[in-house]
Amino acid sequence: MSQELISNLSSAKIVVHPLVLLSVVDHYNRVAKNNNKRVVGVLLGQVQGLTVNVANSFAVPFEEEFDKTTNSNVWFLDHNYVETMRDMFKKINAKEYLVGWYHSGPKLEASDLQINELFKKYVQNPLLVVINVQHQNIGLPTNAYFSVEEIQNDGTAAIKTFEHVPSEVGAEEAEEIGVEHLLRDVKDNAVGTLSKRLIMQINSLKGLAQRLLKIRQYLDSVVEGKLPINYEIIQNIQKIFNLLPKTIEYSPTENNSTPNASNSTITRATNDSFLIIYVSSMIRAIISLHDLITNKIQNRESEAVSEKVDEVVDSKQPLEKASDS
Repeated sequence: MSQELISNLSSAKIVVHPLVLLSVVDHYNRVAKNNNKRVVGVLLGQVQGLTVNVANSFAVPFEEEFDKTTNSNVWFLDHNYVETMRDMFKKINAKEYLVGWYHSGPKLEASDLQINELFKKYVQNPLLVVINVQHQNIGLPTNAYFSVEEIQNDGTAAIKTFEHVPSEVGAEEAEEIGVEHLLRDVKDNAVGTLSKRLIMQINSLKGLAQRLLKIRQYLDSVVEGKLPINYEIIQNIQKIFNLLPKTIEYSPTENNSTPNASNSTITRATNDSFLIIYVSSMIRAIISLHDLITNKIQNRESEAVSEKVDEVVDSKQPLEKASDS
């Protein structure tokens, strides 16, 4: 993994391919579906600038138990198996190399930092992708992290923690075709296109509501002093509100029920859109009428020409009969 990616985590982007998601779900269903334990595996892919393409993966033997005496997780990961499988995948596709590891989550665990240190044997700064294998309709099932060292303000030793980086699900053309074939058996053909669009919009609104609720909870915690002020988060929230249109609400006066004479940006934008639609409809109607009139004129002229031709033909027929006789 390039040093450029390590030094610019805020600009890094993780692209997880559908094959990885299918492999992780299959791994979980085969190994840990009945005992509700998490599974661990290795991620393969390429690093292109600040983008990490996670294109493939393979499962790794992993055991984990909670130790009551030390209140910590005792885990075992077969690193010899990792090295063997890595070399085999390298023979199949030399362009894909080890970029990190995954587990089925659904959240970070205390032992993840220790496991991450083990994977530093194979890659300088391994990527951790937590893939939620449980069914969910809202949001992406992936959360990507890199390990960083936070320097304390009081001069104490730096502590290692995970920093979240943006992730998305992307696919190449061949993968999209394969996924479409797989989804044919999953989709309900009885549901119309309009219903699917409405369901997608409802899920999008639910996801937006959840994120707004998290923003509100964070701001409430900052106001109450439970969390310190993070100026980067505050700036991002300010950017979100700057993207919103500046609306001016209509408020009735005390002695009059008529609203205050103030125009909102949304109203003006809506009126402009309706004006364009109205003018376009008028132009379309005028062009249609013009084409109709032009068509009628052409038909009338063609009928007149055909009538003249018929008259000329009829006038020539008696002369031809007289000459023959």
